[in-house]
Amino acid sequence: MNDETAIVTSSMSNELKFLLKCLSDEKNNQAPQGNEPSLDWNLFLKLARHHRVYPLIYTKLKSASYIPASIIQSMFYDYQKNTFKMLKLTGEIEKISRMVVENDISTIFLKGPILAADLYGEISLRTSSDIDILVDIDDLEKIEGLLIHMGYAKDEYIETVLNDWKWRHHHLVFFHPENQVKLEIHWRLNPGPAKEPPFSELWQRKQVSSLTTSYPIYGLGNEDLFLFLISHGARHGWSRLRWLVDIDRLCKRDLDWHRINTLLQKYQFMHVAGQTLVLSSHLLHTPLQDAAKQLTLHARSNRLAQEALFYIQQFINLHDEPLPKDIAQYHKKHLFALMSFKNKVLFILSFLHPYFEDTKTLPLPQRLHFLYFPLRPFLWFWRKTRIQEMS
Repeated sequence: MNDETAIVTSSMSNELKFLLKCLSDEKNNQAPQGNEPSLDWNLFLKLARHHRVYPLIYTKLKSASYIPASIIQSMFYDYQKNTFKMLKLTGEIEKISRMVVENDISTIFLKGPILAADLYGEISLRTSSDIDILVDIDDLEKIEGLLIHMGYAKDEYIETVLNDWKWRHHHLVFFHPENQVKLEIHWRLNPGPAKEPPFSELWQRKQVSSLTTSYPIYGLGNEDLFLFLISHGARHGWSRLRWLVDIDRLCKRDLDWHRINTLLQKYQFMHVAGQTLVLSSHLLHTPLQDAAKQLTLHARSNRLAQEALFYIQQFINLHDEPLPKDIAQYHKKHLFALMSFKNKVLFILSFLHPYFEDTKTLPLPQRLHFLYFPLRPFLWFWRKTRIQEMS
């Protein structure tokens, strides 16, 4: 790697550096050899668990004589537990596949066992906590009814006004109390208001998954998958190395970089792709084609990559709310920095659209909800004033 794409990793712990070494080694089932530094193996195990890469780490280190037997045993337990989990999710995917095919619902599965089978060759080598499905927004009501019939319960966490749920949010959450399976139904790949490929285009470019079931299962086409994985990982600060390993695996495929560049330009993700490839090539030594290398040469991409190390080097779980104030502020600024100029403008303009909080501040009949548009600045100011008076 040349100096133009170098990021500073000197503050990384030896345990994290060794974890990265294990993940970047091309010899998938062989432990790194040589004089390894003296490591805190409990910390190493904690890192592998936090970054959700312990299945890969176990398969590589299970025969390493220099690692304490108790650590290997713990990793084996985690690996075994994950295998059972992925088998259960695969079984549930088969049931859902049958349901959507029989009811003529076009469905694209995201991440989970689908990604494990397609990128890793085995579902046991990647972790997943739920099932993610992308459907056309017009099919949401239909698939929701079918899932409830299957025994799923909907998490009614979305509060909306004037249909802002369609772009402020991007998925519905369901949970099956008997099977203990969490499922997310997406109508967008990412939250709005940024633009992204419509479902019809994604469906045209879909590919059949290698995950074996009785019914065909479709995933995103390789180039759309790249766009989705970089936007998802960046939005979460690359706080799990698992997402970066996905990129490493995907980049080793025969990707159409001309199509990828067209998508990146159209949807304003050039700098996000650059950030991703800087991190992947520097931390995991991902080999990059010339077209991909060009994306890593921009100063903004390298700056964003350096900022992402804040998440990678710490045990930050962005879903563990409320976040500590310093982390919440850093993440808010980083998310804004990730946006293109056009998306920043859209994001700022989105504040002018009424929020559900406005309906609580000044309840109005639904037929008068349009009045929240002119009233929005005053209601926002009123809430801020009340908060300051109470603090």
